[in-house]
Amino acid sequence: MKPVIFGLSGPVLTPDERAFFARVRPAGYILFRRNVETRAQLSALTDSLRELEGREDVAILVDQEGGRVARLSPPEWPAFPAGPTFDALYERAPMSGIEAARANGHALGLMLAEVGITVDCHPILDIARPDTTEAIATRAFGREPMRVAAMGRATLEGLAAGGVVGVVKHMPGHGRALLDSHHDLPTVTAPAAELEADLAPFRALAHAPMGMTSHIVYQAWDAARPATLSPVVIEEIIRGRIGFDGLLMTDDIDMKALSGSAGEKAAGAIAAGCDVVLDCWARMPEMEEIAARLDEIAPRARDRLDRAMAGRTAPTGEMAALIDKRDRLLALA
Repeated sequence: MKPVIFGLSGPVLTPDERAFFARVRPAGYILFRRNVETRAQLSALTDSLRELEGREDVAILVDQEGGRVARLSPPEWPAFPAGPTFDALYERAPMSGIEAARANGHALGLMLAEVGITVDCHPILDIARPDTTEAIATRAFGREPMRVAAMGRATLEGLAAGGVVGVVKHMPGHGRALLDSHHDLPTVTAPAAELEADLAPFRALAHAPMGMTSHIVYQAWDAARPATLSPVVIEEIIRGRIGFDGLLMTDDIDMKALSGSAGEKAAGAIAAGCDVVLDCWARMPEMEEIAARLDEIAPRARDRLDRAMAGRTAPTGEMAALIDKRDRLLALA
């Protein structure tokens, strides 16, 4: 098994993809809108990945937060609200905000599990600030660390009840970034003492089964390298100060915050201490380069992956009732 999660090019596995994945055995797969058409089609696609792997516990990921980040969308699937909606309710009624986030996560989990998706790249634990880039501000659960942690925890618990593994992101905190790392490399200049607030939600959810790094330079910790490529940030901050021992994946290495070829970035992330690389765009030459540059997954990383997937339980609950509960609570705001 190679320590990489690959994307797929379309709504079905191509013969080239099938042959490549069978040879490389990636750690998992990630789906986007180009892979999603109908419930029947998506179920068939995820079934084909399990058949290819010969096991049921394949990590099949999606970014399904709600709001602007939703790969499964209407009219085939219901729309889900983004983090600020729950923050507004929390402002008026904290316990109702938490319960609404839990019901929302539970419904999300059931929706994804129904079509064979096993991992959701959610909840986002970044703390919004007045100058936070819109790419994060429109998705965050709020500006106060423990509020973000509480709704993140509820979301993580809800996803688990729906039979899906959650991924906390973007470690060690994206809220101070003034640039969108999809397009540029942000640099955070805040001193280490101020960054403690950014770590707080991740520390509160250090038990999460999976986490995702941020492509950001934190000058107080490593002025030369973004977190994804920094042994200092990964080992001393994420593994050490936060205490996270789950599976650590990169954010998409194709994002323009990182420089170099796909293989160079992938190798650099693994060398820095990431467990697996996330490569989303299904470009076969880049996937071939990544596979050639990476050794087999490290035993500790494989153990973290196996532990995360083994922690899944059978889905419980009824999606319509959970959405109704969430909406009744949100109406209070």
